[in-house]
Amino acid sequence: MDLTKIVSISGKPGLFKVTGQGKQSVVVESLIDGKRFPAFAQDRMSSLEEISIFTENGDKPLKEVFFRIHEVMGDELGFDVKKLSNDALKAEFAKIVPDFDVEGVYPSDMKKVFGWYKLLIERNLLDFTEAEAPAEEPAETTKDA
Repeated sequence: MDLTKIVSISGKPGLFKVTGQGKQSVVVESLIDGKRFPAFAQDRMSSLEEISIFTENGDKPLKEVFFRIHEVMGDELGFDVKKLSNDALKAEFAKIVPDFDVEGVYPSDMKKVFGWYKLLIERNLLDFTEAEAPAEEPAETTKDA
């Protein structure tokens, strides 16, 4: 799953696919309505590949969070993110990332993650048939005595 060409643009709803590059801009296409437009440096774009979620043990890349959502919930979330209370939203997010930083991850961030997942699934841009998400392997400690 390659998320480098999928970007979020500050102040604009939804996600965008990078389709080309101009002299001083990047051409993006909205995943919501398919409209194309140039995005400039001042638009503050973030590739989904670079975004991570704060946890108690460091950061968890968004790609791993998407793999986990798919493991737990499949292609359908089973709830409407917009209708959930903040407490219910936190409970749903805790099923995915149990060790998320409760002070660093806001309900608005959780809504974005679930909304982005839903949008990417609808557009068939998430491929879970690749090798599974990189699992954290425990360090081997063997002593020769």
